Amino acid sequence: MKIILRDDVSGLGSKGDQLDVAAGYFRNYLCPKGLAIKASKGIERQAEAMRSAAARRNAADRAQAERVATTLVPMVITVAAKASEAGRLFGSVGAADIVAAVEQQARIVIDRRKLSLESPLKELGSAMAMCKLHAEVEFPITIEVVNL
Repeated sequence: MKIILRDDVSGLGSKGDQLDVAAGYFRNYLCPKGLAIKASKGIERQAEAMRSAAARRNAADRAQAERVATTLVPMVITVAAKASEAGRLFGSVGAADIVAAVEQQARIVIDRRKLSLESPLKELGSAMAMCKLHAEVEFPITIEVVNL
């Protein structure tokens, strides 16, 4: 049975793809969840429009992510936190703290879920965090934790 996906389906395809699937899979899973529709000539034109719109949106998102990356990679983001004499923090610096510092210092808003730290920062000094704003754009952010 020829279908067109209305949304991304893991292991099957992405929005606008035209596929051939078993009738039972379409009838029992894809159709009730609104993930796919039967293919016809009018629907195929609509699917082509969905694919081209997704490609344009993807290109714009990638360009925006690259602009953010070129701005943030050379910067050193400073995060102030209370620390002991030995340099251990009273608490820790997490992704939410880093995102707030980026917003304040660079005027760039990043979703904290796009930032990955191996573990929260618990000492003064430098650290790196990876930021993945797009599937093809991943870059490091340099963080300097200083005593408050």
